[in-house]
Amino acid sequence: MSIYVDIEKDLGSFRLKTKFEAGDETIALLGASGCGKSLTLKCIAGIEKPDRGKIIVDGVTLFDSEKKINLTPQQRRTGLMFQNYALFPNMTVLQNIQAGAKREKDKRKRQEAIDSVMDSFGLTEYAGRYPHQLSGGQQQRVALARILVSNPRILLLDEPFSALDSHLRFKLEQEVRQVIRKFGRSVILVSHDRDEVFRMSDKIAIMANGRVEALGAKADVFADPKTRAGATLTGCKNISAVRRIDADTVYATEWGISLKLPNLTDQVTSIGIRMRRIRPAPGENTFRCKVVAEIEDPFSYTAMLRPIGADEGAPLGWLMDKDKWLQIRSDEVEICLPPESVLLLHD
Repeated sequence: MSIYVDIEKDLGSFRLKTKFEAGDETIALLGASGCGKSLTLKCIAGIEKPDRGKIIVDGVTLFDSEKKINLTPQQRRTGLMFQNYALFPNMTVLQNIQAGAKREKDKRKRQEAIDSVMDSFGLTEYAGRYPHQLSGGQQQRVALARILVSNPRILLLDEPFSALDSHLRFKLEQEVRQVIRKFGRSVILVSHDRDEVFRMSDKIAIMANGRVEALGAKADVFADPKTRAGATLTGCKNISAVRRIDADTVYATEWGISLKLPNLTDQVTSIGIRMRRIRPAPGENTFRCKVVAEIEDPFSYTAMLRPIGADEGAPLGWLMDKDKWLQIRSDEVEICLPPESVLLLHD
């Protein structure tokens, strides 16, 4: 175990109560703005102090309310990269990175570390430039280099790609993944972007209202996000509240249809199905639907479907490749919602 977090912090109108652990891997905190993701990072880094709990990294206790342990940010050796990178504007690239290397007292080792990180991040030719003379991607490289030259116990990334355009973001994601692999320790990534999280992380903690609602390997969390908020955060567009009819049947109140589903429990209050998991009939849970709208994207169509007889409520979105939709395109289509593809959710 490389990181263990179990903390609470009461801010009056908001209460953080989060618990998770991870090994030498990348864990992503996925959640909407204001759910407590960045506050959690600040508590780990020592910028904010929890009211109670415990934070341990690589066997070193950074915070323990019962034992009265609260290491300073410098003592914690956590590498936190903010959204705006927080570079010193009046320092050159070289001076920024030198600032990160101050912990090493041996002059020769310090210089070797600076030279190595400058070279590995391709920053040597920019050594004399100031942050305002760099692109967003170059600034990010400097921020990462400054963190890693300090030899942190853990790397904390707070929305690291939010300020970049989509093309540059994709390119830098690849570079950061390489940095993470070389780092070889625990990394915590904060993001509200489900695709970014899936590409970058090994494990995902879904956060909502200051709490971790689901935690596990990324494939497992996407397959079973457990809560309505979790399904939304992992990209499920078709979600409906349900009313229980019998042991294996629910009525989806927002779609106006009844579905047979195994493994129902009393905790299930909503169901969801991802737009690509809807199938053409025949199959279980088959419904004839009217096509109420057709949304074209560059490489796909989304057909918005309303089950026949359901005059109101939210339509179901069915996403498919263009060629497939053009083959079956019609004013009415027959679809099925396979039970194994339906997400069973609670509030």
